[in-house]
Amino acid sequence: MSVMTAEEKDDLAVGTDLNFRSLGSEIRVLIDPSDDPTLPTPEAAAQEVREFIERFDRTLSRFREDSELTAFNTDPRETVPASGLLRTLVRAGIWAAQRTDGLVDPTLQAEIERAGYRESRAGAEGLSAGELLEEAGPRFAASASAGRKFDAIGVDDEAGTISRPPGVSIDPGGVGKGLAADMAAGLLEGYPRYLVSCGGDIRVGGGKTAENPFEVFVENPVSGRKPHFFRLGSGGIATSGTTARSWRNADGKVAHHLLDPSSGRPSRTGLISCTALAPSALEAEVLAKQALLSGPEEAGRILGGHGGILVHEDGAVEVAGESRIRFRIPSREDEESG
Repeated sequence: MSVMTAEEKDDLAVGTDLNFRSLGSEIRVLIDPSDDPTLPTPEAAAQEVREFIERFDRTLSRFREDSELTAFNTDPRETVPASGLLRTLVRAGIWAAQRTDGLVDPTLQAEIERAGYRESRAGAEGLSAGELLEEAGPRFAASASAGRKFDAIGVDDEAGTISRPPGVSIDPGGVGKGLAADMAAGLLEGYPRYLVSCGGDIRVGGGKTAENPFEVFVENPVSGRKPHFFRLGSGGIATSGTTARSWRNADGKVAHHLLDPSSGRPSRTGLISCTALAPSALEAEVLAKQALLSGPEEAGRILGGHGGILVHEDGAVEVAGESRIRFRIPSREDEESG
């Protein structure tokens, strides 16, 4: 992803900084020590977060043959018993679709597989911005699928079931990472400062983050530099972009995972990435994807409520809303990499 946390300042005592891979991405958990003797140590709390995220992945990955999500997607019944975790994910997907009028659609599993994304791309290197943009063609805003299959999905917590027309399957996509970051962060209430990053979908919290905010740097995928950063004292931040999960199909054509629901094909809107701020990582993820799929004319309005950054295909950066964005002087490393 295009968002990463900077190294913590020397005067901030970080209790633990845990890094591991799950959800097909890099996971990072930062927790400051607490004076509350009833709370577990930061190290123990970070391990609890790790166990939760790994359980989330085992249960809800579409790339695992033994996951509950895979079993649900292949179940021929219209109404299927579902765990609380799966029901929460599906409800989040429906909310995202309704929130974006169908642009962030959780029912595009068949379409994303036809586009070439059948197996996990964990560890796979995406295409460069130049490769993604080498193919000429019109740029236009994406739009919702006429079928709006998500409208036919029902979640019944009392019965512990999910109902949908046979053949409708769920691909959680980035919604799953935002949801995982929020749920994992919920395990850390009471610690003075904490951050959970699930593949760049970041949630921060704690009573002392307002006075000592986390610095979250934003990469320009065209230049490869990271000249912008946010000081984040609460809530979430996420980036949606076309470079990280991109590939060439058998015919040599470039493709990526951000589909236009109306066509089922990779979108080309004139934007290469969008970063969004929001009260939660889930909402930030949804806003970032909605902005990118909507294209340059609408993206600024979509991100304006909480703030964010748009990166156009030519590398131009546009700041949306009253963002808590900061600029830094490029380092020698930046100059050499640029």
